[in-house]
Amino acid sequence: MTAYNQEFLKSDLPLPGKRQGKVRDIYKAQLADQTNVLLIIASDRLSAFDVVMPNGIAGKGIILTQISKFWFDMIKEKMADQVTHHLIATDANDVQGLTDEQKESLAGRVMVGHIAKVIPIECIVRGYITGSGWKEYQKVGSVCGVNLPKGLQQCEKLPEPIFTPTTKDDEHDEAVTFEQASNLVGEDLMIKVRDLSLSIYKMAHDYAAKRGIILADTKFEFGTNENGDIMLIDEVLTPDSSRFWPADDYQIGRDQVSFDKQIVRNYLEELVTDGKWNKQYPGPELPVQVIDRTKSRYLDAYKLLTGSDLHA
Repeated sequence: MTAYNQEFLKSDLPLPGKRQGKVRDIYKAQLADQTNVLLIIASDRLSAFDVVMPNGIAGKGIILTQISKFWFDMIKEKMADQVTHHLIATDANDVQGLTDEQKESLAGRVMVGHIAKVIPIECIVRGYITGSGWKEYQKVGSVCGVNLPKGLQQCEKLPEPIFTPTTKDDEHDEAVTFEQASNLVGEDLMIKVRDLSLSIYKMAHDYAAKRGIILADTKFEFGTNENGDIMLIDEVLTPDSSRFWPADDYQIGRDQVSFDKQIVRNYLEELVTDGKWNKQYPGPELPVQVIDRTKSRYLDAYKLLTGSDLHA
């Protein structure tokens, strides 16, 4: 049985500094030619509404890592004059101090990156009015303090992409205005990450459109290195951090078919509506059909974006 169809929910490696997020396990590591780097492992855990579900999606971490690598490579190729990123390597064999068995278990699901001081703001860019943004717009006509034109329909494309930050927290992310985010980390820094986020989104949106995918919205995370330079960190433009829609099925005024984990969100919202879950821990066990459909959509997204199959 391969790593693609074995559920990988947690790691236990003989490396220092272990931290566990909702989906990722992080260690301090060494490469043959570099010390003091981060090993970031994408598990198959699945998080929705800030709650980690009890079962995951086998191979999801591999798919997400390979999609991130694809985008990081593209960002380096097309935007090197605007932004640098943390990614150094994606081969577990490069990491010092691991057994062959451990390296095999991590195949395809690791990123080795430069250490950065994380900016505690999640940088969300929305190009279409959907999700929580649609709900807020219906109530107040704006999203995170950004006023929008009247009369927009669900999932309609916005005149221009908007930047809607949230606070970054291990337990719960809270939407804030640009001014509130600036008060937390400084206005100059927020202007820089806002402009970078919008530029990366526009590049990725235009590329995805040529491949038959609408990038509705996405989330970026940034950090600063020891020189104070801004780096793009964490994952980037994956189904866990973005909404991807098939362009040939797009229609405003309704929910869209999704390449991301919206299948999971929709299922969970039904449970909430029926009074079977309250968006609190513990999360409900996800049915096999929800898991299989979500994984299939992730793989479809990978193939459309990259032009290659990934047997996960």
